[in-house]
Amino acid sequence: MIPAKFAYRRAATVDEALALLAEHGDDAKLIAGGHSLLPLMKLRFAAPEVVVDIAPLTELKFVRLDGDEVVIGALSRYHDLQRDPVLAQHAPLLAHAAGTVGDPQVRHRGTIGGSLAHADAAADLPAVVLATGGTLVARGPSGERRIPAREFFLGPFTTPLEPDELLTEIRLPSRAGLGWAFEKFTRRAIDWAIVGVAVTGHAVGLINMGGTPLRATATERALAAGTPAAEAALLAAEDTAPPDEPHATPDYRRHLARVLTARALARAEAS
Repeated sequence: MIPAKFAYRRAATVDEALALLAEHGDDAKLIAGGHSLLPLMKLRFAAPEVVVDIAPLTELKFVRLDGDEVVIGALSRYHDLQRDPVLAQHAPLLAHAAGTVGDPQVRHRGTIGGSLAHADAAADLPAVVLATGGTLVARGPSGERRIPAREFFLGPFTTPLEPDELLTEIRLPSRAGLGWAFEKFTRRAIDWAIVGVAVTGHAVGLINMGGTPLRATATERALAAGTPAAEAALLAAEDTAPPDEPHATPDYRRHLARVLTARALARAEAS
């Protein structure tokens, strides 16, 4: 449980972080809160030669309103998102979900950018950003590019980010006044969700129902066609491939997806 030997570099600015990534290429990994990278390093699933610490980059710690979009710095921590007044009004689903991640220690260190870049289908915030129709902004040597959330999660722990790119911000359309709900089922409160559901309006995001966070597209189409929410929720598990694990079979996860989607849609309609 001891990581392989690595060099440590601490970046003071985004430009410095990008320069370090350009210098070391595939041999470098970014670290902020450390909840994703360090366990992999301890298990030797990841063995970067250089770890670039971007935790000091205060320029990536913010939440602001830009027209009809909420813009979130990639190094904003769960604890800050949970309590942010802009999110409370314009992206309440994200604010609430951030407050349910792990435990207080995790929420005070973990960052939204780290969670999204890690692209774990069992994590809460990727499905929330996907359901909200977010856009992720990456910066690299060629400048800045915007990647819709629906195109960002390519596979298990896989994104289109290049080795020399840094995720800098997340942009979400304002959802002020729109019904929302978040449901997840866990063995313990601090565990990854066995299944989770994020609803905003008629958009439904699924947690841990495949190799990536998913949208429950069959349910969404049914809702758009006027199908009652309880009936639409029965379609939530269509076109999913949930993992088979000792504590939760695929059929059990499909059942949970239908039940939790029904609960979330009912709560969203009532809110």
